[in-house]
Amino acid sequence: MSRFVILLGGELHPTRRLSAMLEGSRIIAADSGMRHASALGVTPELWVGDFDSVDAAMRDAFAHVPTREFPPEKDKTDGELAIDHALEEGATELVLAGAFGGERADHAHLHLTQVVRLCEMGVPTMVTSGNQEGRHLATGVQHEFDYRSGTIFSILLFEPLSGLTVEGARWPLDHVEVEFGSSLTLSNYVADRLAIRLEKGRAMLVAHLNDEEIA
Repeated sequence: MSRFVILLGGELHPTRRLSAMLEGSRIIAADSGMRHASALGVTPELWVGDFDSVDAAMRDAFAHVPTREFPPEKDKTDGELAIDHALEEGATELVLAGAFGGERADHAHLHLTQVVRLCEMGVPTMVTSGNQEGRHLATGVQHEFDYRSGTIFSILLFEPLSGLTVEGARWPLDHVEVEFGSSLTLSNYVADRLAIRLEKGRAMLVAHLNDEEIA
């Protein structure tokens, strides 16, 4: 198993949970995502991007990190280029860290759809900001999660859902249909051992982790 963590330019909060993900992982920074390296106490093996969001001070601070530079006029984001490199290096699992928030809502949306695409390709992928994380809900599989009681979570839809079952939640669901654009699956709470099963459709679980998780 070869897990790669991609440092992206969104919000990122060091947490014990995130630190555990970093252990034993190979790390690549995408453009301004390099700014998270110091806070996390890591040195990426590669720095990828067009560097249009990087100032001279950051360049100097991380001059020891090998770079793979691309022209600004390109048809992929810096994050996607970093993902491509990780896959070329044999990544079998990906963590997109710094995928939420930031100045670009379009990039944050892209990161969520990339998770779905990569998981459907057979590469387990998740997104995290440290205190929020998103995981793909593959169909026909019982998904179980270790979130603490009281954790807020939502299920984000990318198309209509069929046969959605949610157990271990304050508001459980039993094999329901959910229309695209519905708010039915937003802002639930973990009550016990959270388990989710989906029979048809594309969706993602987003959990808002408890403050106690922050290191």
